[in-house]
Amino acid sequence: MGKIRHICSMEQLNFKRYPFTFKNKENKRYIFDIIRKKDILLTPEEWVRQHCLRFLIEEKKYPISLINVEKKIEIFGKQKRYDIVVFTKTGAVRILIECKAPAIEINQNVFDQIAQYNLSIDSTYLMVTNGLQHIYCQMDYTKKTYHFLKDLPSYSLDQ
Repeated sequence: MGKIRHICSMEQLNFKRYPFTFKNKENKRYIFDIIRKKDILLTPEEWVRQHCLRFLIEEKKYPISLINVEKKIEIFGKQKRYDIVVFTKTGAVRILIECKAPAIEINQNVFDQIAQYNLSIDSTYLMVTNGLQHIYCQMDYTKKTYHFLKDLPSYSLDQ
């Protein structure tokens, strides 16, 4: 059950390289989640989620206190879990993120999933990623549409 601090041998993603903390328990590898403050079983999707969290914190400068990971929401009477939500200081949802494993193609089904989640979340921005491809959108609720963006906005104190 030794701690290992290095880059994992999982697939290189289209993010910067971040230092992670790993543990091996019962022949399974775990990665420490700095938001949930616990070791999480390292799956390909979790590898993407952890990179996305570091991207938000280290590149986009969002405070850890405004980030939520894998919380339950109800959609059409069914319990679901979103991957990542970033809040504003006032508690509104700023960014909703859907993470997929690198082998999962970003297609219409993935967009339909995040769109369904957003019906009950009302996020300003959406991000869909499989770690290799990142797609960003800004919602326009007045016109009931969205606009693709080249990148997510960074955190600013007036949010």
